[in-house]
Amino acid sequence: MYNILICDDEEDIVRALRIYLLADSKDYNIIEAFNGRQALEKLAGNKIDLVLMDVMMPEMDGVEALCEIRKTSDVPVILLTAKSEAEDKRMAFRLGVDDYITKPFNKIEVAARVEYQLRRAQRFENAPAHQEDENVLHNGSIVIDDSKKTVTVDRKPVSLTPTEYSILKLLTENAGTVFSLKEIYRQVWQCDPLGAENTVLVHIRHLREKIEIYPAQPRYIVSVFGYGYKMEKA
Repeated sequence: MYNILICDDEEDIVRALRIYLLADSKDYNIIEAFNGRQALEKLAGNKIDLVLMDVMMPEMDGVEALCEIRKTSDVPVILLTAKSEAEDKRMAFRLGVDDYITKPFNKIEVAARVEYQLRRAQRFENAPAHQEDENVLHNGSIVIDDSKKTVTVDRKPVSLTPTEYSILKLLTENAGTVFSLKEIYRQVWQCDPLGAENTVLVHIRHLREKIEIYPAQPRYIVSVFGYGYKMEKA
């Protein structure tokens, strides 16, 4: 059985989510909370496998609760919100949310995303620890084995072109550092970057399509407006 914590200040939404999930699987045990503080109390007193939580709530909102959760736990968290602005989603992913669903939501989509996050967490729990190797780079679910020139995301192999691989390696080795388009071109292509910005943009777009769950809302390779790109530390 998977223990799923549903947290929303609207009881009708909690009830609806319970119905959606229990109709999808008999392996779910639903635990309810109605604000961020209650969610933290439920997490402290139960083994929770996934949190489905609203953002806008009294006493403690979902973002505050997420920050507290991430201090001690890697439990998958899916945020529910009526907001659809890209900046809100970007902030949530930076704080460590695993997924983000905008209200009004589709019951099939909710069930599918919950199932995916549970499977993903199970794979990591059962995965053997990686042997420490100076040729292996890790950032979140991304693993780069430079000796074999291979990349896996969520333990699944990802096929990259040599150029895409070089860009990913550069950003991962320097996670948190912002690179301009010209700097990326200079280091990867090893030549004068004059007029090469579009070339880098195309490769970044293709790279995101291969490693991000939602390329339009990247969790790893993020844009820094007016400066360039960086690999977000995960």
